[in-house]
Amino acid sequence: MIGEGRRTIERVVTRGASRELILAASATILASRFVDIPLAWAVGGCLLVAVALGSLQVLGQSDAPAAAAGVPVESLIVPAVAAFAVLGSIRLVPVGMLLAPALLVGAWLIARVLATEARILAASTGPSGADRTAILVWSLVIGFLGFTGIAAMVPGGLPEPGTVAGPPPTGTELAVLAAADAAVAFLLGYRSAALRTSNLRDVAWFGLTSAIVIAIGAVALRAMEIPRLLGPALLVLVFFLWDALHGTPPARRRDPRRIWETVLLVILGIVVVAWSARLRG
Repeated sequence: MIGEGRRTIERVVTRGASRELILAASATILASRFVDIPLAWAVGGCLLVAVALGSLQVLGQSDAPAAAAGVPVESLIVPAVAAFAVLGSIRLVPVGMLLAPALLVGAWLIARVLATEARILAASTGPSGADRTAILVWSLVIGFLGFTGIAAMVPGGLPEPGTVAGPPPTGTELAVLAAADAAVAFLLGYRSAALRTSNLRDVAWFGLTSAIVIAIGAVALRAMEIPRLLGPALLVLVFFLWDALHGTPPARRRDPRRIWETVLLVILGIVVVAWSARLRG
């Protein structure tokens, strides 16, 4: 009965209440493909917020007991980031016959993520191991698309080997690349940690450290001119390893570990920024 109820909620989310949300998101993503990059950033930010609010309404309409008490903010994160990731990554798809299939795959991804969050919200005993694994897998896929899309929206963000190299990103463009990647990592890291603990301090801490690690990695990989999609793939690997390293319950970790992690990240960040500035000079 429980399994059937969860499947019913999933069908409602994927076929009913969320249909308008997914169609609206897909239309916005398609329109963004034909605008200039500065405007695409604005559209992407608005889309992220809009999908988060739309997910709140969709998940709040379900019959799950948890929904009656209020939809937790972490349940809105992955669908919203998924929409933003699809918007960015679809800019790599040339205008033509491939654009429609790519848009359909993006819509399917948003729908599946929303259905997964509805299933977790419907669980009376909290997220299961399978639910945690599902969110982690979706987070890795969305992280890759997000990092790829961000690099595509930053001039020179995706180095192309074997071609005449254009000018490297300016300091401002490199900062935008690092900040946007960090924002995606923070949101996905926050969601991942929220599946392990309800302690807001621990959840926010993991999200923040994930953001710092990914920002440092983004600057370092661009400075090394890692070609094409290999850079975003390596960032996803870094995120996965950081999540695995902190996968133990927060109660088993002590504050001294957080202190040395913070110091190490600060030192590493300074070294990477200095090294990147030297290469650019």
